[in-house]
Amino acid sequence: MSQELTTEQIQQSLQGISVPAQPQIMVDLQMEQYMPDPDLEVIAKLISQDPGLSGALLKIVNSPYYGLSNKITAIQRAVNLLGSRSIINLINAQSIKGELNDDAIVTLNRFWDTAQDVAMTCLTLAKRVGVQAGDEAYALGLFHDCGIPLMLKKFPDYMKVLEQAYGNASAECRVVDTENKKYNTNHAVVGYYTAKSWRLPEHVTQAIANHHNALAIFSDESSRNTPLKNLLAILKMAEHICASFRVLGNQSEDHEWNSVGPLVLDYMGLSEYDFETQKQEIRDLASR
Repeated sequence: MSQELTTEQIQQSLQGISVPAQPQIMVDLQMEQYMPDPDLEVIAKLISQDPGLSGALLKIVNSPYYGLSNKITAIQRAVNLLGSRSIINLINAQSIKGELNDDAIVTLNRFWDTAQDVAMTCLTLAKRVGVQAGDEAYALGLFHDCGIPLMLKKFPDYMKVLEQAYGNASAECRVVDTENKKYNTNHAVVGYYTAKSWRLPEHVTQAIANHHNALAIFSDESSRNTPLKNLLAILKMAEHICASFRVLGNQSEDHEWNSVGPLVLDYMGLSEYDFETQKQEIRDLASR
């Protein structure tokens, strides 16, 4: 496997880059802000669909300025705390930073769609399997791949390399190993540093950093890292259900799940039949 990346390498890769906001969501938010009495519930629902906007919002509300004793991951609560004026300022600032050319917008459609699908699936799974941190599961689903638009913005050929990485995935080669070899950085660790800058809770940022290192984590059968394992188990199941390997990786088979799936299901106490039932029920919900 490739060497772990240094802080200096990651900081260099992040210079001058921000997660782009989803164009249609920006239009919807701007329309809402011009209403005589902007609806915070509508604004929160729109913001929760977009990783860039959600991250910027959580970075503000989790800053030392607010002095909260616990980190917030629920978008509705963050919107209620900030109020309409601060939210409108955030929207305006993000719309300036989020300008993209037409090619980038088309390319990132896959990222935005998959992020929202995985987030909702994480939330649904968390409720069904009894994991308490539903908000954190949702946040992880939404933000776990937030490094992808950062990588694409810096490396125009990135999506092709990501597809190759998914194709190479095996017990011996992580998705991020292919990225490290090509760019000397990868979307998981870039996403980790981005999530830290948004001040997400530490075990959520650790899950982002390790979401393509799950095989090593679940191979450790000790009781260590239980919060991390709980979140990663939900995420890996959600990614498989949402077919991230097909949408982002352009693959016909989920090579990563083939390696880590049995360990994840064993950790969660689920049989293959149990998981297939959950998968079908959740896909049926999504298709309604």
